[in-house]
Amino acid sequence: MTNNELIWRISGGSGDGIASTSQNFAKALMRSGLHVFTHRHYPSRIRGGHTYTEIRASADPVRSRGDGYNFLLALGDSFARNPQEDAVYGNEEIKPLSENLDELREGGVIVYDEGLIDVSDIPDFEERAEANDWHVYPLDLRGLARETGREIMRNTAGIGATCALIGMELEHVEDLMSDAMPDKILEPNLEVLEIAYESVLEEYDADAHDVGIPTGEHDEQQVLLSGSDAISYGALDEGCRFIAGYPMTPWTEVFTIMTKNLPKVGGISEQVEDEIAAAGLAVGASHAGVKAMSGSSGGGFSLMSEPLGLAEMTETPVVLVEAMRAGPSTGMPTKPEQSDLEHVLYTSQGDSQRVVLAPGTVEEAYDQSRLAFELAYEYQIPAILLYDQKLGGELVNVPKSHFDREPNADLGKTLSEAELADQPHSEDGKFHRFQHDVDDGVSPRSIPGQKGGRYLATGNEHDPSGHISEDPDNRVAQIDRRTQKLEAIREHLDDRDTQTYMGPEEADYGIMTFGSQQGTVAEAVDVLNDAGHSVKALGVSDMLPFPTAEVEEFIESVDEVLVVEMTASGQFRGLIQKNLGRYGEKLSSLLKYNGNPFEPGEIVEGFESIVVDGGDLDSSTTTFVPAAGD
Repeated sequence: MTNNELIWRISGGSGDGIASTSQNFAKALMRSGLHVFTHRHYPSRIRGGHTYTEIRASADPVRSRGDGYNFLLALGDSFARNPQEDAVYGNEEIKPLSENLDELREGGVIVYDEGLIDVSDIPDFEERAEANDWHVYPLDLRGLARETGREIMRNTAGIGATCALIGMELEHVEDLMSDAMPDKILEPNLEVLEIAYESVLEEYDADAHDVGIPTGEHDEQQVLLSGSDAISYGALDEGCRFIAGYPMTPWTEVFTIMTKNLPKVGGISEQVEDEIAAAGLAVGASHAGVKAMSGSSGGGFSLMSEPLGLAEMTETPVVLVEAMRAGPSTGMPTKPEQSDLEHVLYTSQGDSQRVVLAPGTVEEAYDQSRLAFELAYEYQIPAILLYDQKLGGELVNVPKSHFDREPNADLGKTLSEAELADQPHSEDGKFHRFQHDVDDGVSPRSIPGQKGGRYLATGNEHDPSGHISEDPDNRVAQIDRRTQKLEAIREHLDDRDTQTYMGPEEADYGIMTFGSQQGTVAEAVDVLNDAGHSVKALGVSDMLPFPTAEVEEFIESVDEVLVVEMTASGQFRGLIQKNLGRYGEKLSSLLKYNGNPFEPGEIVEGFESIVVDGGDLDSSTTTFVPAAGD
């Protein structure tokens, strides 16, 4: 067996327990000493429809899904609709096997549930298996589970078969099951696991293939987290105690995690009728003196435009989360894309002021969730955390020590009643909440109910005490002051090293990306340099205010830059050129927008075809857009 890397894919139908089974198996692999990275693919259906989860496991750190995979556990779709070839969606029962063959590597392993999947329904299956040297193990997983417990336990049987074929002991799987399951279902599941494991070893030669489990050991304790977990825990640690929202994939995961945990720390979660109400409640809670957040995905975030503008005008700190998915309109709700970038940067009316951060890893999701609250409350400005279904759903092991830091409940420039007494007030006693001449553009605020802290909060332009004002001089002074905050925030961020550099310090060529593609680009850069190319990369997290000087220095240091992003219109490249238009001739784009994230090999292929060879890109999954003037 070759034991350097296992890329295991479990496939079935929505509702078949694919996500929970894969999560537990990933945790077992992590506990065995391996680094893991998962990738989820699922349809926007509650029951039925082809879904899979992929786990990449290695003794070395992994930052991305791999190129293809080497082990398939195909359970079939037990909630399939019309199982006919001429049906609109085809024969869904067999799709967990038939639709996963193209990416299976040569010499790979297939375990399929022959109790549900008939391979005779898959054209040329046996011929393809022979041509690709696939090792095929048909097992009646459903029948085995039914005999011992319940049919739903076929997932457990599949894990037992997997462990037998890759040479993995059952210890860590059994420990996880013991931790998670009540005794009533634990014993039959353990029995199914053991029977499937032993049956495979008795019936098949488990050493006939070359796919095995790597051997590794962690230097310190690890935790398995998704980007959604990290964003939520970052918010809690930074003192967030209120969230309002309306469920919408893929933002729902953050909302659910926060809703589960807020009561434990004295916080409140409100599910409301729509996203306008959700953002409005968050703005109101923050106005009242509580660290607050809301969020949605693209369609729901559209409705938040009005309360977002209100927060900007009233200078009420609030954190909003935007979980991107393929659009426009309903689009593809469960597929990743990065095409909400411009939407988040520019939604709402007028010359608005906001912060937009786009974390690229699970660790950054935690760090920048905390940073978003820090900036929002220190500078009294809305801060938006922008991510996508890929980062939100993928699981990766992270050292537990990464989260060992102090919580922060600080509300920023908020005055006490004693301090308010020394602040300027109007003749009618109203506090000058919106003073013209203040450091960093941040005028200190009061909390409703404080003596001497009364002022007006309005969406209209206003004078220092909040009264509506259309005076030209006041208008210029107020908007200049609010805009000044972005300059101060840029200086603040420049001290935090929020961008990520990959590859050697000096190189001939560069790759730039933002958000969730960062880990994939990092792996591609390693592959390219190992192949003799001179490449480095920059992952940008600060979308607004943009790190113009840092990006300019990177572009200046190389001959040419390939911008990698999951959009059809090159929005990130457009943002770079908006801030650094004179470098348009240096920037070309590699785009992907078919509902699947980049694989490292696609970036390697794109770079070699476009940058190195100067030719056309022969790819059905990615698109090349040349530099301006080419």
